[in-house]
Amino acid sequence: MAYTSSLHLSKHLLLPRAHRGRHPSSRSPSFVPAARVNGAPHVNGQASKSPNGKVQINGGDGKKSGAVNGHGKKGPPGVLNGKTHLVNGGHDRIHLSVSTGPGGQDGAGLRVAYQGAPGAYSEFAAKTALPGCETVPCRAFADALAAVDRGVVDRAILPVESTMEGTALRNYDLLLRHDLVVAQEINLFVHYCLLAMPGVRAAEVRRVISHPMALAHCGRALARLGVDRQPVEDTAGAVEMLRSNMMLDTAAIASPRAADLYGLDVLAHGLQDESWNVTRFLLLSRPPSPVELPADADAKTSMVVAHRGGSMAVVLKVLSAFSSRGINMSKLEIINNEGGGGAGELRPPVMILDTGARGAPTLRSFPHVLYVDCEGAADDPLVRDAIKEIEKFAVFVRVLGCYAADTNVYDLQ
Repeated sequence: MAYTSSLHLSKHLLLPRAHRGRHPSSRSPSFVPAARVNGAPHVNGQASKSPNGKVQINGGDGKKSGAVNGHGKKGPPGVLNGKTHLVNGGHDRIHLSVSTGPGGQDGAGLRVAYQGAPGAYSEFAAKTALPGCETVPCRAFADALAAVDRGVVDRAILPVESTMEGTALRNYDLLLRHDLVVAQEINLFVHYCLLAMPGVRAAEVRRVISHPMALAHCGRALARLGVDRQPVEDTAGAVEMLRSNMMLDTAAIASPRAADLYGLDVLAHGLQDESWNVTRFLLLSRPPSPVELPADADAKTSMVVAHRGGSMAVVLKVLSAFSSRGINMSKLEIINNEGGGGAGELRPPVMILDTGARGAPTLRSFPHVLYVDCEGAADDPLVRDAIKEIEKFAVFVRVLGCYAADTNVYDLQ
C-alpha cells in the first residue's frame, strides 16, 4: 500500500531562534497596518512590538486586548458594520516570537522566479530572504525551475512544507527532476486576510475566492461568514481577478501586502483556522551553490536516498549512519509508492535526475525515496562519512544542497 509519512526531528518550525538583526542595506517592505481593537494593533494575536524588534504570537504580552483567533478578549467573529474585525474565537494556545526583519542575504542584482501573480506569498518570501532582489512571476512551479535552468533568473523559490499541510505540495518531487541545488531556506508566517474592493461592506460579500489550500486553511472562518467558496490558481491571482473584474459581491483571501499592492480594503485579519501557520520555502540555483557558508555558520545538508525495497530496514540504516556519528537530523520523510495509492489507484514512482550519470544527466525512477535534512555541512568529515555509509546500501544518493540553517520564522506584518 502506498503511503507518505514525514518525521520532523527538530522543532525549527515551532521554536524559532531569536532573529539576528536586520540587514544593513535593506529596508522592510510596506504593508497594510494591522487591525486595531480598542486602539491597540494586533495581527493574528500579535501584540505591539517589543524592544527587541519581535512581535508576540497570540497576544504574547499577556493582556486581554482584542486579537485574532480569539486570543484575548472574545467577541463576535467576522466583520461587523463594514469594519475590520478579528475572527476565530478561542483561547491562547501559543506564545512564541517571530522575526520581522529581512533574511540577512543581500539580493541586490538577483532575479528570483516564483509561482503566482505579484503579491503572492512566495514573492514575499523571496523578498524577505533576499532583500533588494527582482522577483519574476511564473504561471507554474515548473516554469520557475525552468527559468533557472535556462539562466533567465538566478534563483527560484518553492514552498515545500507547512505546519498545516505537511509536504502536501510535493514540490520536492519537482525539484528532483532538475539539476538545481538548495542555496537557502526561509520560514514564513502565513497571515490570511479577507480583501474586497474599496467601499464594499462585509454584508455585501456573497463569495470568496482564493487558492484551494487558503480556502481550506480558513474553513471555519468562512463557514461563520456564510459565503460561497471558489478555488482559483493562487492567492495573488484571486486578488488580481477581483480587481480587474471589479467584483463587488466577492472577496479574496490573500496577504495584507496584496491589499496594499492592488488597492483593496482589508475586511478581516487572521482568517486562518490555526494561529500558527508557517510555510518553509527553499531557494534554488544552478550548481554549484553561489552562497558561501561562513566558517561559523550553522549549516544544513539536504539529500535524497532512493532504494528498491525493504523500506523500514533502509530507514533504520539511515538513522544509524547519522546517530552513530552524533549528527542530528531535522527532517526524515518517507515516500513509498510501491503497490498503488489504495482503491486500485496506482501511484507513479518518484523520478530523480541522476546528475552523476555518464554522459548527459538521466532521469531514473524509484518506488521508495527518503528525504533527509541533517545538521552540518556536506564537506564536514562526519557528514561525508555518513553519506558514504548510506551509499553502500542505498541504490542512489543525491545531495540536494548545503546551506545555512535558518530557524527564524519571518512575519510580513
